Amino acid sequence: MEETTGLLDKIRHHDKLSIALNENCKIALPEDVMRILRKPHRLSYYYFQYLEKGSETFKTDLKEFTINDGELAFGLPNQIFTKLPYDKNMQQYALSFDEHTLTLLPGTYQFLVNPFNANKITFDAAAQQRIKNLLSGLFLLLHAPGKQRKAEVILAHLHTLLTEFNTAYFEQYQSQEGIAGSKLAKYIAFKLAVETQLTEHHDVQRIADELALTSSTLYGIVKEFGGVSPKEWITNRIMLEAQRKLQYTNISVKELAYELGFNDPGYFSRLFKKSIGKSVSCYLAELQDLSHN
Repeated sequence: MEETTGLLDKIRHHDKLSIALNENCKIALPEDVMRILRKPHRLSYYYFQYLEKGSETFKTDLKEFTINDGELAFGLPNQIFTKLPYDKNMQQYALSFDEHTLTLLPGTYQFLVNPFNANKITFDAAAQQRIKNLLSGLFLLLHAPGKQRKAEVILAHLHTLLTEFNTAYFEQYQSQEGIAGSKLAKYIAFKLAVETQLTEHHDVQRIADELALTSSTLYGIVKEFGGVSPKEWITNRIMLEAQRKLQYTNISVKELAYELGFNDPGYFSRLFKKSIGKSVSCYLAELQDLSHN
């Protein structure tokens, strides 16, 4: 697995903002950057690829998916992201920005917490045209000859674009009509509480207290949006991190257990087998078999 810390600074398209936007690969990337992007890499920034025409396949963490005409693929910081294969001939826009740039925007974009665990957004025809116009306009702003556009103008365009993404995301994945916004907000807060200190083995009751909820109310919210109990959700998230590290790094089971906050590597191994359905050794053996195919 390749790390991308510092990569955005190499390709940024604005002096004051860590943001990069490419249109149909018109801006050539340095070969050392392309070497990283062609392989599975851990994102240190937000990444969006809007496909105007064509079909492309991606992998985020351990999930593979394909986007087609007028669809968006996105990856979030710390996700393992892969483009399969890396095809520069598609009509596409590739947008990247960092956490600091996000903090400068006026909105809150809840889809960036990815409450429905999806990395693909589909748009209707009218939204596709708006997004095409926004991306094209933002590209021109970032790459116009002469004096660089003010950061406020760039941020205004980015805010509108992310608002379009946010709206379409929830229209697509929020299946039940009239789900209370407060419930979704609590689910997002639960996810953030877990993500902030992932290697701390969270007490569900403590999180419920922090969110001003009873444990039964928290259970109902996480079950509704996540499909499992809070305890199962936390375990699944930690096991996903374990699979990331096993797949993309060379690490011993003992080291991995300690990195994930387990004092007992044996307990970690048993929990891994129970959650994933196979032992760590079997999981690694299957990875080796796949790598040789």
